[in-house]
Amino acid sequence: MIRTIETYITPSQKLQDWAEPVFRVLTSLIFIIGGLGHFGEHQMMLDRMVESPWWNMINMVGNPSWLLWLSGGVFVIFGVMLALGWMTRLSALLIFLTLIPITITVHIAPGHVGPLFKNIAILGSLFLIYCRGPGKYALDNRKISEG
Repeated sequence: MIRTIETYITPSQKLQDWAEPVFRVLTSLIFIIGGLGHFGEHQMMLDRMVESPWWNMINMVGNPSWLLWLSGGVFVIFGVMLALGWMTRLSALLIFLTLIPITITVHIAPGHVGPLFKNIAILGSLFLIYCRGPGKYALDNRKISEG
């Protein structure tokens, strides 16, 4: 019976072809929108960083305001590139590497279990995109003419 249900709900090949670009675009949206928040909600995000138990470590790494601008820039620029499937692996890797210290310094704190595991799930998504590449309908797949 389970096999019958599984066979019945298996998506068509056409739908499967769209799975990777949809996954890539939907994953990128959190970085594009969130990265814009690093600029538009800059002070509020700085205030949230101050509340982190890791505030001293953040200050040791660099100026928190500059770190926020830098991470916002990475998220927006490489989020758009990820959505387009252009330099997909590089984009996923840079966003992944930017998200790790943010997750550690901001979300490993009391009362942040939901955001912590959201970021862990997103890190898994970025890892999958990095390993699998852009999939169909990506700029990385365009033919480059020689000459």
